Amino acid sequence: MSLEPQELDDLTSKIGRKPTSTELQIVAAEWSEHCSYKSSKKHLKMLPMKGPLVISEKGYDSGVLDVGDGYVITAHIESHNHPSAVEPYGGAATGVGGVIRDILSAGTRPIAILDGLRFGDIEKDMQARWLFKNAVTGIADYGNCLGIPTIGGEVEFDQCYSNYALVDVAAIGFGKKKNLIKNHAKKGDIVVLLGGSTGRDGIGGSQFASDSLESENRSAVQIPDPFIEKLIIEAILEARDQHLINAMKDLGGGGLSCAVSETADALSIGIEMDVDKVHTRESDMSPDEIMVSESQERMLIVTTDEKLKKLQTICKKFRITCSVIGHVTSDSIMHVKKGKKTCANLPTDVVANAKLLDRSSKKPVYLETIEQEKKLKPISDYSKMMMKFLASPNIASKIWVYGQYDHEVGIRTVVKPGKDASVLRLDNGKFLSAKIDGNPKHCYINPREGAIGCFEEACRNVVCTGAKPIGMLDHLQFGNPENPEIFWTFLESLKGLTDFAKYFEIPCVGGKVSLYNETPSGPIKPTPLIGILGITEKTSLFSQSVSPDDLLVIIGDTKDELGGSEYFEYIHKFIGGKCPVVNFEESKSNMTVVLELIQKGLLKAAHDCSKGGLAVAVSEICMTYNVGCKVSLDKVPGPKLDVDRILFSESHSRYLLVVSKKNIKKIEDILKTSKIKHNTIGEFGSKNILFSKSNKPIIDLRVDKAQKTWFNSLRELVVHG
Repeated sequence: MSLEPQELDDLTSKIGRKPTSTELQIVAAEWSEHCSYKSSKKHLKMLPMKGPLVISEKGYDSGVLDVGDGYVITAHIESHNHPSAVEPYGGAATGVGGVIRDILSAGTRPIAILDGLRFGDIEKDMQARWLFKNAVTGIADYGNCLGIPTIGGEVEFDQCYSNYALVDVAAIGFGKKKNLIKNHAKKGDIVVLLGGSTGRDGIGGSQFASDSLESENRSAVQIPDPFIEKLIIEAILEARDQHLINAMKDLGGGGLSCAVSETADALSIGIEMDVDKVHTRESDMSPDEIMVSESQERMLIVTTDEKLKKLQTICKKFRITCSVIGHVTSDSIMHVKKGKKTCANLPTDVVANAKLLDRSSKKPVYLETIEQEKKLKPISDYSKMMMKFLASPNIASKIWVYGQYDHEVGIRTVVKPGKDASVLRLDNGKFLSAKIDGNPKHCYINPREGAIGCFEEACRNVVCTGAKPIGMLDHLQFGNPENPEIFWTFLESLKGLTDFAKYFEIPCVGGKVSLYNETPSGPIKPTPLIGILGITEKTSLFSQSVSPDDLLVIIGDTKDELGGSEYFEYIHKFIGGKCPVVNFEESKSNMTVVLELIQKGLLKAAHDCSKGGLAVAVSEICMTYNVGCKVSLDKVPGPKLDVDRILFSESHSRYLLVVSKKNIKKIEDILKTSKIKHNTIGEFGSKNILFSKSNKPIIDLRVDKAQKTWFNSLRELVVHG
């Protein structure tokens, strides 16, 4: 039980008496940071959440976007950080299960999963390697068992995550607009608990996730069962088609306590329930345990007496247990009984609405000197350095990860993982592009500009598939909000995301805040993660190709912005410098023109320029398409810079375009008319990746050797150490 003394006083004064032990447990779960967002809720309102495509309904756990022709997509993002740091297989797997049920609760079929994973330094840290390996297996096993493709994600390693893990899972759903669940309820309606049995796993999970991780509380980690989840998906969709569901909510953080109180509060009703009617895994569970257990694969459904028999028949068909646990009242009270005895009797608005906090914020002291650069040791052999760089965990190909996921099941996947963004075919002839991105190194140096950069990078990735961004998910992960310096970094990130979202008119359709991401060795770096959804009607860039004699065009300026770069941190072990800054106007112009060129069918391939800079982006094209390229650094647009800065700057708003010679004139004309900074910097065709300046080779790598290193190094590290 984790109510603060002042919260206990507040609860006592609101209900006018001393709370019972069950009431204390219910409120402690719902008022935990994990469930109530008491530190962040008032600030999240600054994000733009409305737009012409956004559909809002009472009680939805996922964002809904209208994609035309009577269809919608739903999207949500969740994290399972603390559980995954303690038990990575089960923690990561149940993270997938929870976000899938959020999609299902709107009445849509889950069609895709994306995951964002962060661990400590796997080159030196065996624990980080173990966490990484098992979290990936947990996600793969759960998603593959469900038959829902994991279509993309990102993986990053950083010392700040030592003895810890960030496991973020985003899910996408698809369905007909007319089939969306319009949550409603009236007095006398029946409350049903459907799915897995309630056990002692996950007790206190929300409170556990609302504190710094200092002990291995395994009882707070839920146990996954993807086979039940698969049956639940099919049963729910059949019940939806037969109009048997009045309202629905998944049981996630806080278990029954939160599902019951939040449903009742959102619909302005009361719910009376009996814990003896809840189907349990263990016979001697107390009411307190039943109310706060976070056992997985459970859904709360409100239906009517007349529809109940049909719902029970569907559950029997799919061999899912379904218990009538209560009914709807009109008094806005959450009344929990055990037989005839009352265990809790609380106003739903008291339970579901924790008192919001005014946290103090203060700019961190370390930021005063972070942009000062130190003198770097000169690089004597850039080719040798580049091979080391391509083998580094953050730059190396992540094929070892996504190779374990079934990303083609469901036959919608048109562009698979490993490209800028993944693309799914929708039933209305359109295509959905999706990507998640984060960059804690940039966010540590400049939380506002770093967060904007994550947002812009995810947009660039989606644009490279020819899709226009239509919605954003954010997941804001920080340390202890009670520390004013950490809370300041949270607010700065949020302000940056808000500015970018408003300028580009990309509404935030859902998100998550995860605080208290700390271990005894300290807080994580600020880690906002951004998911972008984009729509396109054309398929011209899905089968990208590169041939000898094609030209390489760069869009955007390369600036002296190496703060937080992989080059500074991995090669020079230096944390600091000036982090990249997005110029909104330039960003919009560049995005618009790239979409125009793709829609006109003038490009053979497009790739954004980000982690590792120009050197890595060009190498990735060469290694992916097995072709060499000669690049002249003299032709790269931007201020005059030293060689390493041109190669490894991570300036934003840059795109690499592969163009056939016959189209170069048309492309040049469009770029000049639009006043876009650009240049033709290279030509494909040799067996080498060659960067030169003033006709002198700077980097010269054989494609096959670079490719072998890039493809294999992460697997070698994880499997063989």
